[in-house]
Amino acid sequence: MTTVPITPLENWVHNKIGLDHGLALTRPAIDRYQLQAFNRTLDHARQNSPFYREHLADLPQTVTGLERLAEIPFTKAEDIRRDSLALVCASQDRIARVVTLETSGTTGTPKRLFFTEEDQELTVDFFHHGMATLVGPGERVLILLPGQTPGSVGDLLVRGLSRLQVEGIVHGPVDDPAAAIDHAFKEKVDCLVGIPVQVLAMASHRQGPALAGQIATVLLSTDYVPDAIAARIERIWKCRVFKHYGMTEMGLGGGVECSACDGYHLREADLLVEIVDPATGLPLADGNTGEVVFTTLTRDGMPLIRYRTGDMAAFRLDSCACGTVLKTLGSVRARRKSNLRVGRGQTLSIGDLDERLFAMDGVIDYQARLSDHDGVDRLNLTIAAWQPASVSTLKAAAGKSVLAVVAIRNAVDDGLLTLDIQLTDGPLTVSTGTGKRRIEDCRERNTRR
Repeated sequence: MTTVPITPLENWVHNKIGLDHGLALTRPAIDRYQLQAFNRTLDHARQNSPFYREHLADLPQTVTGLERLAEIPFTKAEDIRRDSLALVCASQDRIARVVTLETSGTTGTPKRLFFTEEDQELTVDFFHHGMATLVGPGERVLILLPGQTPGSVGDLLVRGLSRLQVEGIVHGPVDDPAAAIDHAFKEKVDCLVGIPVQVLAMASHRQGPALAGQIATVLLSTDYVPDAIAARIERIWKCRVFKHYGMTEMGLGGGVECSACDGYHLREADLLVEIVDPATGLPLADGNTGEVVFTTLTRDGMPLIRYRTGDMAAFRLDSCACGTVLKTLGSVRARRKSNLRVGRGQTLSIGDLDERLFAMDGVIDYQARLSDHDGVDRLNLTIAAWQPASVSTLKAAAGKSVLAVVAIRNAVDDGLLTLDIQLTDGPLTVSTGTGKRRIEDCRERNTRR
């Protein structure tokens, strides 16, 4: 029987929360630490942030138990967009990095996030320990993410890898898969870190299979990671594919898979993560899917308290095969607001399409758009594929594949949805990873609201 090594995050969290070396890390110990850190964050925010001073007014000064977190109101994306500076708790001369996130929301107002050098060090520290599952001393990593600017994700990853005696080489987002493949060959890298559809485009390129035997591990990050993409990359390159979950609001790092590759272990010394009912806001028991909510426990510049991410996931009930006491967050498939109603009240998300379309050989990307005419919805799919042998065969296969999605099949059978599938050659877009892929809803009845 193969033994799965315990995630390196366990020892890291053990040391960060200040446990004596002779004491084992336990859930009660983590819970005690998180409660104390949560209350320190409340106090820090009240004293230094105009927003939180008002937001937390007339509430208890301390939370007496984690089961009472629901007494503290959520922080929302709209709060950051409305007045991001009001959430800042450090003087401007201590702010080392400001990240502006463009949004596709109705107002279009971007979110601005502020980080001190100490806040960025927290991310470097997480990258250092989180990457230890994938690489070791003397190895080389090609980073297919933005990294030219000091404090950018690629720059922080390079710094974290150096502490593992691993060389990080920044390539940047993949706008030319052939060039990225050549770079990987030239630098003799052992590992790639990148955006799922962009790494898939590399692996599926006619030159891509030549990297098999050189690439040992891949980390997919910044967007939702379909299992189908991970499986195809593993099959082509005969490597191990790991997934990372995080967002800029978390400080770029949230959780990463261990060698079991069966869910995200979280940086629990820096983040307190909850799962809540998206409708009521009430906490959900482990095993139930709900909205991911987090609180930063160690961030100084712009702490976020019970921040609603919009992402949907569940904590795993069973223990990870690696044996860690850290919680395991299951797959994050889509955002709550990205679930669209089709047919007779059923819902459709980008995740439903991902697992069907990306399982098809040759498909490297797609765009999905819902439109309507005379009360009938139309799902328009533009599918990018590398020079398919038969366009008509691939279109027919794609149609059959998406009809296996229950919501789509039922809506089509009821005469309330039609499909329009087009093919194009090569990647559709170059994403920097700051926006999540989604189904664009262009239906007139929705745009009139």
